[in-house]
Amino acid sequence: MSAGLLWAALVLVASALQTMRFVLQKVLAGSGLSTGGATFSRFLFGAPIASAAAIALLAGTGETLPDFSPRFWGFVLAGGAGQVFATFLTVKLFQMRNFAVGVAFTKTETLQVAVFSALILGEAVSTLGWLGIVIGFAGVLLMSRPPEGGRLLGGSAWLGVLAGAGFAVAAIGYRGATVELEPLPFVLRAMVALAAATCSQTLGMGLYLRVFERGELTRVVRAWRRTIWVGVTGVGGSAGWFCAFALQNAAYVRAFGQVEMVFTLIASVLFFNERLHRREGFGIALVVGSLIVLVLGSA
Repeated sequence: MSAGLLWAALVLVASALQTMRFVLQKVLAGSGLSTGGATFSRFLFGAPIASAAAIALLAGTGETLPDFSPRFWGFVLAGGAGQVFATFLTVKLFQMRNFAVGVAFTKTETLQVAVFSALILGEAVSTLGWLGIVIGFAGVLLMSRPPEGGRLLGGSAWLGVLAGAGFAVAAIGYRGATVELEPLPFVLRAMVALAAATCSQTLGMGLYLRVFERGELTRVVRAWRRTIWVGVTGVGGSAGWFCAFALQNAAYVRAFGQVEMVFTLIASVLFFNERLHRREGFGIALVVGSLIVLVLGSA
């Protein structure tokens, strides 16, 4: 498979796994865990898996790690903090809106990451790429408008926009971190950066819960039979995202990741008995069309 198709395939797998994680986190958010606890479960069990995978790859390939530069750690910590912030707000959104709409508002990220990518990493998006981003974003807006005809830009929408900004910072940070590890093979760069990010997130979130939500760490661990699957699906999805970031401009990766919204709508129908409306069908068609344009624009 060519690199132009490989990164897209990785995004499809990552988006499917991330949708599974969001489903699990929505359930956890209503099962006695706080928003912080449900968010922390994403990292607690993911960090050991990511670290073990990175160590196994290093041993299997015989590669040695380069020195971790301050720039690498800057990207990792910024990306990790952005992801924690965005995940926290996304779980909060699940408690305010229906499942599909909550995730949809975070998709303003696709526009933000394209701008940040050019400004911070110097990776511009082609005209065709921008067309794909705009088409996909229009499709997401169609899918996210409240069925009852309520306001699109309510209070929860602004939480979604902030979550999108956090995810955009995470995308730029993770893309930058994988680039800093060149010339290692892309899979190794991805897993080493992922291990560094998830370990730092686990430490940071653990300290936060210890100080501000006393007792929540114990509740997360006691619920390990449920929370462990959030970690497993989360780290699996993140591995796909990191590999895609190692291969392609973050703007294309995250824009293509709008396919996650299609998976989210399917999950809403299957798991939460939420109806699929005609306008959402049009939105799905636009998103699918944008994926084709994005692949052509990234060639």
